[in-house]
Amino acid sequence: MSDVGDRSRLGLPAATALVLGTIIGTGVFTLPAALAPFGTISLVALVAVTVGAVALALVFARLVARDPNTGGPYVYTRDAFGEFAGFLAAWSYWISGWAGNAAIAVAWVGYVDVFIPVLDHVWSAVLTTIVGLWLPALVNLSGLRNVGGFQVVGTVLKFVPLLFIGVVGLFFIDGANFGPFNATGGSVWAAFSAAGAVLLFSYIGVESASIAAGAVRDPARNVGRATVTGTLAAAVVYFLGTIAVFGTVGTTALKDSTAPFADAMNAMFGGSLGGKLMAAAAVISGFTALVGWTLVTAEMSLAAARDRVFPAWFGLQRRDVPWLGVIVAALLASLLTIANFTEGLTATFTAIALLTGFTVTIPYLFSAAAQLYWLLREGRRPGRPFDFVVALLALAFSYWMIIGGGETTVFEGLLMLLAGVPVYVWMKARRSGAENVGGRA
Repeated sequence: MSDVGDRSRLGLPAATALVLGTIIGTGVFTLPAALAPFGTISLVALVAVTVGAVALALVFARLVARDPNTGGPYVYTRDAFGEFAGFLAAWSYWISGWAGNAAIAVAWVGYVDVFIPVLDHVWSAVLTTIVGLWLPALVNLSGLRNVGGFQVVGTVLKFVPLLFIGVVGLFFIDGANFGPFNATGGSVWAAFSAAGAVLLFSYIGVESASIAAGAVRDPARNVGRATVTGTLAAAVVYFLGTIAVFGTVGTTALKDSTAPFADAMNAMFGGSLGGKLMAAAAVISGFTALVGWTLVTAEMSLAAARDRVFPAWFGLQRRDVPWLGVIVAALLASLLTIANFTEGLTATFTAIALLTGFTVTIPYLFSAAAQLYWLLREGRRPGRPFDFVVALLALAFSYWMIIGGGETTVFEGLLMLLAGVPVYVWMKARRSGAENVGGRA
């Protein structure tokens, strides 16, 4: 468990805000533009992904009650299947953390452009993205209590305008704006799965409180509640918001939009003031999400470092924060952004989001499998049939998300996952050597 004083730990409201804040980043604000090329079939995919996300939230709520230590999917996989499987879960999730930050920052730039024309030149866009990655890192380095404060305030500031668009926008919907059901021209199943893979990015974060469990007060009680409550609240916003934007802006216009929620506000009320207010909410939302995700990514590497499957320097802490883990995550996200930004805003966001979806699905799958393992091992107990069905649903959902990522994404993600094997071999050899020296002494 993280060495955090009880006063500094996150209570239930802050833990819920961490979950909601990491789930709702800038992804939701860019999501309608990323889904528009698939057509309204993406709304059906949204239902399916929401069911899968809630199933995962329930799985994590059960698993954290069993083991309320920092590390989330890494801890659950390690306990059920051993050290190497745990390492793969930790390595894959760690990649998804800093890669996801890059995607959030890329989407964030589209809304910054509403106020400052940073998209006119590639390098001004890249520079703005990098600033968006390092400012949240500095907030984390200032201490855990500041992270909790940012999550609570930022979550309120972004949740309210999103809910406003979702509810009020329903009264401005024009059915003609929804366009064709399957706009890809390919098979319905392929379009459905591809849209689902993009949507998964918007639900990444259901596990965030379980990973930072050591930083939460009374984690066995509060983490499960925060996980389920935050996921359900995000689901409401996603449903209402996506339908409202599709119905007010139209799928054709959305394909070229860099700030779809701002466009929806302008379509509803005319002028640009409403759009700028929504863009401001998106900027705040992205910043808050990056603050939370930076912490979650660093906490994952901290948990693995304490078990000596990650290098020890990931465990260095200052002001209750793994400071070197924060810096490394921000640096890698910056490099990933620079490498991909030449493809344009939406294409860059989609590519990185798909890669993030694949790498995060691996630990999701392991976690669902771990829950099934414990249920089968324990035999009959109250609530077991329901938990068993939920775990099976979460497992099937994880497999579907891997398939939906497409061949290129799976290939690239698998290479990044296997790149961790030499790291594991090195760390294990070092431990074994130290133990042999100690034994001879």
